[in-house]
This record gives sequence, structure tokens and C-alpha cells, in this order.
Amino acid sequence: MSPKRAPSAPPALPGYDYVSLLGSGGFADVFLYQQLLPSRKVAVKVLLPDTVNRQLIENFRHEANVMAQLSTHPSIVTIYGAAVAPDGRPFLAMEYCPKPNLGVRYRRDRFSVPEVLALGVQIAGAVETAHRAGILHRDIKPANILVTAYNRPALTDFGIATSGGAEDDASGMSIPWSPPEAFLEPPGSTPASDVFSLAATLFTLLAGRTPFELPGGSNTSVDLIDRIQRGEIAPLARHDVPQRLEAVLASAMDPEPSRRHQSAMAFGRALQQVEAEMALPVTPLDVLDDSLEPEEVDEEDGGATRIRGVVSIDPHAGEAPLQQAVGGMAAAPDATIRRAPAAPAQPAPAPQAAPEQPRSKRKTVFAIVGAAVVALLGFGIVWLALTAGDEPAPQANPSQSVAPPAAPQRPAAPINVSGVVDGDSVTFTWVNPQPQGGDAFQYRYERSDADPVTAQTATESVTLERDPDGESCILVRLVRDDGRSSNDMEGCARG
Repeated sequence: MSPKRAPSAPPALPGYDYVSLLGSGGFADVFLYQQLLPSRKVAVKVLLPDTVNRQLIENFRHEANVMAQLSTHPSIVTIYGAAVAPDGRPFLAMEYCPKPNLGVRYRRDRFSVPEVLALGVQIAGAVETAHRAGILHRDIKPANILVTAYNRPALTDFGIATSGGAEDDASGMSIPWSPPEAFLEPPGSTPASDVFSLAATLFTLLAGRTPFELPGGSNTSVDLIDRIQRGEIAPLARHDVPQRLEAVLASAMDPEPSRRHQSAMAFGRALQQVEAEMALPVTPLDVLDDSLEPEEVDEEDGGATRIRGVVSIDPHAGEAPLQQAVGGMAAAPDATIRRAPAAPAQPAPAPQAAPEQPRSKRKTVFAIVGAAVVALLGFGIVWLALTAGDEPAPQANPSQSVAPPAAPQRPAAPINVSGVVDGDSVTFTWVNPQPQGGDAFQYRYERSDADPVTAQTATESVTLERDPDGESCILVRLVRDDGRSSNDMEGCARG
């Protein structure tokens, strides 16, 4: 997107009165309209005239109908309608979100840790819902998370405007929040790629800058891509952020996709565990799954995860009523560049419950136990059973329940953490007591003359600049690929 591009002319839409321009992106403009019936303000996203062709319109209609299915999720923005304007440009009519998007907010406000955890869990549920529908977002960033009138974060811009056409490079990405595989030839994209971008977004909200942006250093696109590919995350430098949360974010932004959380739900549950450890209310993780009937609700983790049925919509039904919301687009730092499209994700399997087990909080079935007559040595004894309402409800098989996030099982901590000073550097080594595939180590190193450094490595050693005070100490913890981490172990070196 060029920030100097003049916006296109707002189309004349029957039933809508134009009010003002809300924002401009690389492929579309967003305008504020007043809908006449029902009377309400709506955001209307209109494709640019030079991007419109027959194939694009067909793909636009298809993805708009898919988005109608997804946007019933409370953390995915709501589409009211989709059609083609009289001038031939496709448009989406969406819920108007008057509050600043997170791309605007993080540059001027300091986010609290509880707020970031809560919105991270909510957006993780939205991303998991999209993945189960076979859709990758591919451009998660602060500017694409809006805030509704009820202060609920809502994910927008699933690439509708960039999904069509036979040309190459039809999809967009934003460098500061993109995973390393996005810069390959050809680019790659999996559910773990969206997990990376979501973690990078949460880091940005906490730090007030992107995770691979070096304060006071060179932060060109080439610099950022190089750091992203090498996994060089700049220190967060916030003392109120628990090390457990730093470890979860570092694991989700591992340059190797196989070492990240392998689903948005796993990442969301890792954030819930942090909430539980901080004695915060655990934010529910809502997931929509089309394997359930629409009226069914399946709750896990004591209600921490709620899986609901999704109403299926024919993707070729034309301009059916839809749901979504847009508030505006960020300027140059969030600029979208073009890249090759990625294949849609395969829907993740929904948690299955045994057919004989009742689902949590479903309608209670009241059964009446009939009278039974037992013959014993010629004497008849009649027993009248009590009603089932007086008996305890049947319990689900514990083996089919997910452990509550309040009591995560920690892996064993690294052992033999020690350091050796060599000139102006110190090399720390340690031993993984129970190695598993995907293991990584998060370390925290604080020198007397510098800010603390928190980073992650896949090896059992790290070399750093020694502390001029004469004693260099490090804290090391083991991080599993599912986000679980051990207690910290300290090692020191003198010299």
C-alpha cells in the first residue's frame, strides 16, 4: 500500500447515504455510510476499480459467503451484506467499529498484561474457528483487530479483497508480524504461521513495538526479515510481564514451525494457563465447529473452552446476508506487500466425545425408575426406586476431559547450569534431563549495566557478554513445543 494513494470515489449505493472516508488499503477503501433501513452506521469496504475482474468477483462472492459462516463468532467482525455496486465494484457492508483498532492503540497506549492475555485467548478462538473451516488468515496484525462498541476484540480482513484473480502475488502480508516461511520461494503458510503472527501481535501490544524491531537500530524491511528468519526477538523489557508469558510468546514465534504451538487452540490454552498462574479470571476460548449441530454446546476445561455448532452456508448462494466489521487501516508501518497465495489449511479435528457420555450443560434428561419386584424364598419384596432427579448426575469419563488450565504439568527443569568466562564473554551450558522433540530453552540474562535480555535457543548453550561487575548469572527454563515450561534454574560464573 502506498500511503500517498488517493482514495477512490465512494460508490452510490441504494439504501445507503455516504458519510466519510474511514481508511485506505492496498486493495480497497473503507467508507462510512448511513444505512437507511434499518437505520444504522455501517462500514463499507469497496474494492479498487483497477483490481476488479470476473474471476475476482466470483472469488469475492465465494469468500464473502464463507466469512458469513465464520463471522457468527464473537471475535470475528460481522458482515451485514455483500453485493456489487452500480459502478461494478464489489463491496461488503460491515458493522461500524468507532473505537481505534489495536494498530492505532499500541502506538499511544500501554496495554496491561491481563488485557493482552484476555484478547489473545479471544482471538485465538477466532483463528481456531477459521482453521477448522479450512481458512488461513495470513495477515494477523494489530491493525486487523478491531474493537467493538462493547470493547470486544474482533478479527477482520481475512483477505477477501486479495483472494481472487489468476495473477501471481494476489495475497498480502505485513512484514513485522509475518513468520519466516512467508519469505520463502514459494511462500509457505500453515496454521502455525497464523499462530506466529498472533503471538507477534500480542508481543507488539505489550512492548509498544514489533518483536523484531530493534530500538535505536536499523529496522528496514531487510533487517526485519533477517531477524525474523534467525528468530532474534528484541527484549520485551517489561518487569510486569511474567516469564511464563514471555516463554509462551517466544515458543509461538520460533523460526521453526514444528516447534511452535501446532494449533491456535493450543496457543490459546497456553495463554489461559498464564492467566490461571497469575490468579486472573480464565478467559473462555470460544470455537465454532461445523461437526456439531447448531444448537449444541460442548464445554471443556470446566467451561474454559466452549465449542459451538456452526450453521453451514452455501458458498455459491450469491449476495446472501453476511456479517463483519471494519474500523480503518494503518499507514506505512503496517503496509501490506504482495506475495504468492497459500493453500487453505485443513480443518483441525474437533474434540470427540464418546456417544454414551452426555455433553456438559446440555438438556438434563429426567428418567423415572419403575418399581421392581424381587422374589426371595417365597416372600415378595417390592422396592420403589427414587426419581432420577434425586440421584447424582452421571459423570463423564475423566479420560475424555482435558486437564484444567489451573494445574498444568511442568516438565523437569534444566540441570547443571554453569558458566565459563572467556575474556569479555561468558558461555553458559546446561543439560536437558528429559529431551523431547521440539524442546527449546528460554533464558533471562541481566547485566548490571544493561537492560535484561530474554531470548530463546534450541541448543543447550549460549554465549553472552559478561557482566562487568565480576559475576554473570543466567536463568534458564525448558519450554516444550506445546507451550508448557519448567521452573527456572540459575547458573553463575565469576570472572
